[in-house]
Amino acid sequence: MSEHKQQHDEGGHSHGLTRSDDLAGVSDLRLIWAVIINHILTVGEVIAGIFSGSVALLSDAAHNFNDANALLIAYIARKIAKKEATERFTFGYRRAELLGAVINLTLLAVIGLYLVYEGIRRFFEPEEITGWLMAAASILALVIDVGTALLLWAMSKGSLNVRAAFVHNIVDAAGSVAVLIGAGAIIWLQWNWVDPVLTLILSAYILYQVYAMLPKAMRILMEGTPVDLDVQDLVDEVEKLEGVEGLHHLHVWELDEQNRALEAHIVIDRDRADDLQATKQEIKETLAHEFGIEHSTLEFEYADDACDPDTASVIAGMAEG
Repeated sequence: MSEHKQQHDEGGHSHGLTRSDDLAGVSDLRLIWAVIINHILTVGEVIAGIFSGSVALLSDAAHNFNDANALLIAYIARKIAKKEATERFTFGYRRAELLGAVINLTLLAVIGLYLVYEGIRRFFEPEEITGWLMAAASILALVIDVGTALLLWAMSKGSLNVRAAFVHNIVDAAGSVAVLIGAGAIIWLQWNWVDPVLTLILSAYILYQVYAMLPKAMRILMEGTPVDLDVQDLVDEVEKLEGVEGLHHLHVWELDEQNRALEAHIVIDRDRADDLQATKQEIKETLAHEFGIEHSTLEFEYADDACDPDTASVIAGMAEG
């Protein structure tokens, strides 16, 4: 695998916006059950957080709310993705999950900022916290986090993608453990200050997730160039190929997290016109193998006409091969 393609794949796992790729090996039934139990957990933690007075529980609920929504978006996107492309949506519906992710992350940002405010306020205006209720809710959260992880993992133990989803839920479980430890400190040591401290830590993690993922989602929706792709490197690699004199009118963008597209004008010498098909195939293979670009639209021009767009001799317009 090339360096460019490897970076693209690794980036998708480390800072993925959506979870469809991670959950590709998970059945619809298991996925919908994971959604249901995580939403139940969110509601339970919110109720427990309100009655116990623990903002840390509300922060953990916000994190679980994000994960539950991410699972739900992945499930809905899986259903939508099965719809065929139409005259109105010629690329299909692959960006539906991204739109859902943007809405989810925006909502999460608002919740995260509110929890930061609430955590700071609790330092100056402490409130009584019912430690045992906080502990009970965190134990329930821990059980559900681990249960969700096992539910996803059991589907395909040999899948790296499902393993990524498994690790994600283990990280969620670690947050529940932190809240449980905080509850113990409140019950036995009367350290009520632990609750706002945990709130700020969990809120910081939530806002970090938004900071890491929302700009990426917006860049894809704005059809920006993939962040790990060096455009000049791409141009240099294509121009090294035999028969290619130049490349211009280049556009590279992401259809979604897993798919990239390119369109460009390729300049060749008039004497190489008979080798056009071989040249086209070599360019497409280079784009796919070296830069992870499977969808490319190439338009070819003669070198002696390419500088004048009005008189350029377009000898072939090649769509996706």
